[in-house]
Amino acid sequence: MADIILNNIVKTYNEGAVKAVNDVSFEVNKGELFGLIGADGAGKTSIFRILTTLILPDNGEAFVNGYNVVKDYKAIRKTVGYMPGKFSLYQDLSVEENLNFFARVFNTTVTENYDLIKDIYIQLEPFKKRRAGKLSGGMKQKLALCCALIHRPTVLFLDEPTTGVDAVSRQEFWGMLKNLKQQGITILVSTPYMDEATLCERIALIQNGNIMSIDTPDNIIEQFPENLFAIKADNMGLLLKALRNNTEIKSCFSFGDFHHIVFKNENKNSCNELINKLQQDDFKNIRIKQITPSIEDCFINLMN
Repeated sequence: MADIILNNIVKTYNEGAVKAVNDVSFEVNKGELFGLIGADGAGKTSIFRILTTLILPDNGEAFVNGYNVVKDYKAIRKTVGYMPGKFSLYQDLSVEENLNFFARVFNTTVTENYDLIKDIYIQLEPFKKRRAGKLSGGMKQKLALCCALIHRPTVLFLDEPTTGVDAVSRQEFWGMLKNLKQQGITILVSTPYMDEATLCERIALIQNGNIMSIDTPDNIIEQFPENLFAIKADNMGLLLKALRNNTEIKSCFSFGDFHHIVFKNENKNSCNELINKLQQDDFKNIRIKQITPSIEDCFINLMN
């Protein structure tokens, strides 16, 4: 059974001039960790605000826990947890005061639901008297998650929760989400970081308000239509230009220490022929190898 359902949701701004969400439909199953993956401006936050009853869709229907987001907004607000992309807690209140405040808003206490947040809050406890505004990015993130969980929600919405925090904090946060999932909480999380997509059970790739693909990360990778190769040489800037000007190369994008390429009409000699051509153009220390596509490779391919 699905805890989150979107049917042909449309949301526009500026009197219809900007279509932020374009006929979006997907479902998130009960107890699932589902990722909405896309760059800034893709429409992720608009979808989250619709599902948490903060804004109304122009067209379509959406349901959370069986409740309609327009007609049953009061019931939804009692049963969901929401962590917006921007830190929105009271910065002048301490860690302890913020948590107690949000518990009271939902007519509960920290003690009553402490078992749900214990593993997270134990890391905050040494700083419980510190003002929220003085916390590090990673600690703010943990406090916001505790406040979103303090009323024991059945569905948790996390809008870009790891943006702007260090790599260690990102890793810790995803570990927390896996633990929460084991407690039966349905989680919808958005992120612009493609490497985080593989940590979800299923994902939806979104760009310019349109869903490009919905599946498990492994299945999306398996659907990459061609062989992908990584190539590098001494002068990577000139190499990128040369590859994009090569008529035998279908696509070429820079990924860290390598450029990722797809051949137009690949054959068993394609790599050797490319190396010979690059050597003729005076490129040195050329390395090329076939690789497994990443979610980012798949995303770029779908965009094109």
